[in-house]
Amino acid sequence: MEQSDEVRWKQRFENFERSYKLLEKYSTEPIKTELERAGIIRFFEMTFELSWKVIKDYLEAQGYIIKSPRDAIKQAFQIELIDDGHVWLEALSKRNLTTHTYDETLAKEFVEEITTIYLPAIQVLYEELLKEW
Repeated sequence: MEQSDEVRWKQRFENFERSYKLLEKYSTEPIKTELERAGIIRFFEMTFELSWKVIKDYLEAQGYIIKSPRDAIKQAFQIELIDDGHVWLEALSKRNLTTHTYDETLAKEFVEEITTIYLPAIQVLYEELLKEW
């Protein structure tokens, strides 16, 4: 592992950690307004983007070649950095959808999925990477 690769994933981890902590903090509060839902969705988008990028950087520091978010997720699942590859691939699809579409009904459903499905998956990644830190 090259030192620059090691430094890169650790720097990315710090950004990921800040974003994850904000998503975690505000996801535990009751979400009542459209603005709050939009905020949770935006925190998720940011955290998810940083999560796959920190996975990519971590894997590249381990010697893997990663070309896409999907590659990063699949490899992270194979080395047991994440628990459920299907949840991560689903989150990737949802993240792509939310960046192009807004519908209040879908937003309410998505916030529920974020708090009950995706945030716990991101938490597993966070805890695994924290061990490596």
